[in-house]
Parts: sequence; C-alpha cells; structure tokens
Amino acid sequence: MSWIMPAETSAQKRVWMAFPHEGYTLGDTEAEAHAARSTWSNVAHAVAEFAPVTMVVDPSDTEIARRYLDAAIEIRTAELNDAWMRDIGPTFVTNVEGELAAVDWVFNGWGAQDWASWDKDEKIGARVTEWAGVERIASNLVNEGGGIHVDGEGTVLATESVQFDPGRNPGITKAEVEAEFARTIGATKVHWLPRGLTRDSVEFGTRGHVDIVATIPSPGTVLVHSQQNPEHPDHAVSREIIASFRGATDAKGREFKVIEVPAPATLRDDEGFVDYSYINHLVINGGVVACTFDDPNDGLALAILADAYPGRKIIGVDARELFARGGGIHCITQQEPVSGADLS
Repeated sequence: MSWIMPAETSAQKRVWMAFPHEGYTLGDTEAEAHAARSTWSNVAHAVAEFAPVTMVVDPSDTEIARRYLDAAIEIRTAELNDAWMRDIGPTFVTNVEGELAAVDWVFNGWGAQDWASWDKDEKIGARVTEWAGVERIASNLVNEGGGIHVDGEGTVLATESVQFDPGRNPGITKAEVEAEFARTIGATKVHWLPRGLTRDSVEFGTRGHVDIVATIPSPGTVLVHSQQNPEHPDHAVSREIIASFRGATDAKGREFKVIEVPAPATLRDDEGFVDYSYINHLVINGGVVACTFDDPNDGLALAILADAYPGRKIIGVDARELFARGGGIHCITQQEPVSGADLS
C-alpha cells in the first residue's frame, strides 16, 4: 500500500503534545519547572484555537498538568523521559483511499547522546498510534519528526548531518534513506541540506534538524532561516543552505522559490550564540502558531509568515523558554491529519 505524509497545511484532526516531566527540560528549580510548564501550556492553548489538543502526561504529573491546562485539553497518561512530541511521536501518513496510518521511527535520544534518556520515550510513537486507532508502520530508520519536512507531493527536506549521523544510522547510504522515505512517507524527491544551525549541532542539540532551518509553506516555495549578521556563525550556515535551493527543483520539477526569513536580531543568550528561528512554527487548520522572542524582528517575521500562509491567523507565542531547552513550537507538537473517515 502506498502512503504519503500530507503537507502540514492540510486539514488536521488534532495535535499531540507531551508535558515536561523531568531532567533538563523541567529544570533544577521550581521557577524553571514553572517556566517550562507554562510555556508548553501556552502553546497548547494557542493551538487549541484551531484544533483539539491531546497532551501526553507522565502519570505522576497528572494533577500538576491539569492545573496548567484548560479543561479543553485532553490528557492521556504514559511514562515520559522528555517532552519533544515532534521527535518521540509518530509521523502520520495517508493513502489514496483517505486511510490514516502512522510511521513509528526508531527513537534513540537524537543519536544516543550521553545526556539523553529514551527508555520511555522510545515507546511513545507506538502508544500515540494506538490511541489514534490507526495502522502502525514500523521503520528501522533512526529518525525524528523534526528531521523531515514535506510538501505533500513527494518532496522531502532533510539534513545529511541527522540522517547519516553515526549515532543514528551508522553505515547507511543515501539510497537506503531515500528508499525508506519512499516506503514510509511517499518521498519521490529528497532535497538534502548539509546541516542545521550551529547551536543545534553541538553537544545539546539534535545534530541539525531541518525544521529549524527550512520549511515548505506551499508546493514550490521554501521559507529559509536567514542569519543576516556576519558576527553569528549561522550567517555562513544559512548562506550555504539558501544556496542549496538555488536552481534546485522539487518532486514535481518546480524550481524552488526561496523566501528568506530573517533571524531574530538577538545573537546570544547565557550559553552562547542562539539558534532562535521563526521557521520552527506549527501550521494548524486556519492558523499558524509561531515562535516570538521579544525581539525587534518578531513583527517582520510574523508578517512574512502571514504572506506565506494567506488566510490563516498568525499567533505568536514567546518561545525563549523552549529554545533554552533545545527546541521550538514545531518541536513540541505533532499534527494528526484528517482521514477520509473523518470527512465521511
């Protein structure tokens, strides 16, 4: 049976999230824990304006989570290590009959990183698939939802630094990755980016997720992170990524139209150069839930998103607490598309 991952602009049935539970995501103090829980909840409430939200919560945190979440947010319980649902959850796909299934990738803590724990999170893809009541498509590829972006027509964006990471898929070939993408998410053309952003590529990063550097708002068009300050190491990185799209084509043979989205003007936080990015947004039914940073470029970025997603309401949520922990709004959400059964 032929499956394809729909574009994120397609109709969505719900959004899955996970509630911060322990470790660096929750932090070492009550103030840090409150900041994490509040930010995850702010995103959930913004998304809930456009689609139902189901929050997976560790059983020990059920009462705490309910204090932060509106009654409209559904809670499901499962043991958790972390809270990045884009990566620990499944990737939903559909077929020509409108049936829904879910790809359950192998999750191993972003390449078996020594600071990560995943004995519980590696089971979440299967659990969400079960709760959604759809067929599970097992994959032996170590991959995360943040490692791919699609246009729903066969085009996939991915980074070499993630897919060929020796901590994920040692010895795998490009042809083998592309074949697995074809089998699971309907890829007919993979556009390979060399890497992701600098901070995302060091010790506590994902080693270069694509969902922080490029996305496809409509077939043939890419929004690309553009660090315009040469003082930031991502100035060179974003120039390289933008150059990779020049003259390149998608699965339908269209030459990519590149729209640069300026990075926030903020260059550093307490840990060094930031990887703040407006690319890491969630498109959900009639809206876009976007990262803001109390930054001079917030308004410009939201305006670019409004042009790229005409007719959708753009909502900004302060994402600094997310990025301080290693990700953004797209990273903590995973959309479940509408199936044919939902439309009948």
